[in-house]
Amino acid sequence: MEAMYYEKKDDKVVICKLCPHGCTIKNQHVGICKVRKNIDGILVSLSYGKIASLAYDPIEKKPLYHFYPGSKILSIGSYGCNLDCDFCQNWEISQRKPMTLEMEDEDLLLVAKSRGSIGIAYTYNEPTISFEYIFHISKLIKDRGLKNVLVTNGYINPEPLKELLPYIDAMNIDLKSINGDFYKKLCKGRLEPVMKTIELAAEYTHVEITNLIIDGLNSSEDEIDNLAKWISEIDKSIPLHLTKYYPAYNMDLPPTSYDTLMKAKEIAKRHLYYVYIGNVAGIDNNTYCPQCFSELVNRSTVGQVVGIKDGKCLNCGYKTNIVY
Repeated sequence: MEAMYYEKKDDKVVICKLCPHGCTIKNQHVGICKVRKNIDGILVSLSYGKIASLAYDPIEKKPLYHFYPGSKILSIGSYGCNLDCDFCQNWEISQRKPMTLEMEDEDLLLVAKSRGSIGIAYTYNEPTISFEYIFHISKLIKDRGLKNVLVTNGYINPEPLKELLPYIDAMNIDLKSINGDFYKKLCKGRLEPVMKTIELAAEYTHVEITNLIIDGLNSSEDEIDNLAKWISEIDKSIPLHLTKYYPAYNMDLPPTSYDTLMKAKEIAKRHLYYVYIGNVAGIDNNTYCPQCFSELVNRSTVGQVVGIKDGKCLNCGYKTNIVY
């Protein structure tokens, strides 16, 4: 499949314009993402239609807590990534080429609406590098009245993002740090494009943000405070998920401590209405009204809306951003 968003140059060289790397790719070479290859001066998407992972997941696992709580969604992932994070939790498919399968569009659509699934979540590896396939499938999903969810590192240029956003119902965007040096040293990318993606996406669709906290690297009080404050300047109602790091890929630091996560939540709550902790058992991740603190969604088992009617808190009438 010929890729979108690239420019042809002399001597069969191409420049990819999908993501901020802007890779200049010589003939028979691939870009940083490993899935966009120059074949005789034509940029080709190697991962088009290639599925490496497929499962029905609770929507909360994406994580999305304010988008159809308690529902299930078909999750699919391919391979490759346009970042190379030392701490990648899915490195087996993001940094390696695993076995894949291909499905006919109609078969995928059938699976997407089976077992109570509300649609498709594009996740596991970085989905935006398979832009052409997601753009194609997301239109079909929309036509069937199902939902599209994008779980992404946000490392995409504004033009392709704007073309995709009308078909995306919700996004979880991974904001790894609010420190540019962190992105440069540990992720081999830049912070600013991710911030731009969050700002742009929040104008068009439902957005939640994940921040994987690593003790001593992005866990300081100042960093968490700055990160939460920046999100609040877009919208105080954007949910922030603080998740626990575990040793993986090229990083063997100890797992994030419970105390670090709880302290980070306390700091982030100074600026944001909704802050959750992921990857830790026994944490209260129910949703409470920011105004009267009544319980809105109970997550003791699966997510269950208990205190909302017509989008408003049953107790005080506060208008929530919870889609259900």
